[in-house]
Amino acid sequence: MRGVDRHRELLLWIEAQLNARALALEPASADASFRRYFRVRAAGQSYIVMDAPPALEDCRPFVRAAELMAQAGVHVPHVIAQDLAQGFLLLTDLGTTSYLQALNAGSADALFRDATDTLLRWQLASKPGALPPYDRALLMREVELFPQWYIHRHLGLELNAAQQQVLESIFAQLVERALVQPVVYVHRDYMPRNLMVCDPNPGVLDFQDAVCGPIAYDVVSLFRDAFVSWEEERVLDWTVRYWEKARRAGLPVAGDFSDFYRDFEWMGLQRHLKVLGIFARLYYRDGKRGYLEDTPRFVGYVRAVAARYGALQPLLALFDQIEGKAQPRVGYTF
Repeated sequence: MRGVDRHRELLLWIEAQLNARALALEPASADASFRRYFRVRAAGQSYIVMDAPPALEDCRPFVRAAELMAQAGVHVPHVIAQDLAQGFLLLTDLGTTSYLQALNAGSADALFRDATDTLLRWQLASKPGALPPYDRALLMREVELFPQWYIHRHLGLELNAAQQQVLESIFAQLVERALVQPVVYVHRDYMPRNLMVCDPNPGVLDFQDAVCGPIAYDVVSLFRDAFVSWEEERVLDWTVRYWEKARRAGLPVAGDFSDFYRDFEWMGLQRHLKVLGIFARLYYRDGKRGYLEDTPRFVGYVRAVAARYGALQPLLALFDQIEGKAQPRVGYTF
């Protein structure tokens, strides 16, 4: 019954903001959090309404990040009206076509060029202390989701002491590598599903978790996506193009591309392990279906990166074991 009451409260609030009656709310997008988004039309205009129950979500980080991104010249929804106590926001509508829908072999270069240019503007605007830090504690909490939800809950496995030690060692290496990267603004989910095809292109969504953190994070989020994969040659080419632009713009990327690409890959591995845990949690805890279908993509990402670096070989062996595909590997026995 409470859900019906909240929907009515939301509708009454929107009608008051738009000075209109008999409005209809249409679901606008799915979200991995407890936020809900609706599209509403009034006087020939389309708007987006966010419903974020205060007991479960906080609108303030969204409002703050929207302000910072707009100041940086990033095309984000404008907050027309807000009621933080109730968890309601009225936003401009950036359209209905996401990058995920528009991307194909022919369109990818142009779309990613625009996305890269926007990312550079966001990173160049970075100021210390403006956003929460992507610190050791947060990075470690994220990777701990992998054993908790993917290994234990999804696969139904318990790691032995040696396997647990391997995982802890890998986590420590990934976090240390992340923490020595230059620090910039990080969207934290800068992927095609959160980019809209519009003018100016792209429109950027879902930025409420923005932090100050490793410079490679958003780059790898863009090119090694949760829902679409690309040939390694194209990922390498797009990453080189970002790195070249970043150097010309004065961003503190590594002077040697091979060093930056290692940062890119290791940062991506931290994210891939985190997402495996998150997707399992979304299914088992939150009842959100569909996400688990994309876990093989992330397992593939993990395996590909781990295979390229000697220090990550124990993780590859661990994946062999937990997937029941163990192969003898010299020096790695559990």
